[in-house]
Amino acid sequence: MNQRFRITRSMQENNEEQSISLEECKTYFASKPDFTYSSVLTIQGPESVMSIDGDFFMWTYENLQIPFRLYMGDLYVAIVNEAVVPQMIEVATDLRADVVEG
Repeated sequence: MNQRFRITRSMQENNEEQSISLEECKTYFASKPDFTYSSVLTIQGPESVMSIDGDFFMWTYENLQIPFRLYMGDLYVAIVNEAVVPQMIEVATDLRADVVEG
């Protein structure tokens, strides 16, 4: 099982913008050449295909598509590869947010 992290501002008492908005994410990730937006995450298993509706910012790393999911004002990402960690920290820093496990 992969570790999951949340990029959030919810712990920042002095920040008026505690939620990360969809518009903010779309603007931010549009400036990143290795990210694309998708409203559906499709996961293909050996015997079935599952689709999840939501707001996903897909990071392309080597042959992987790694979703950063915006959900209720926070971004979520699973550590499926060690390369995700510095990318996650960069995103959190740029969005003036914290990284917490969960």
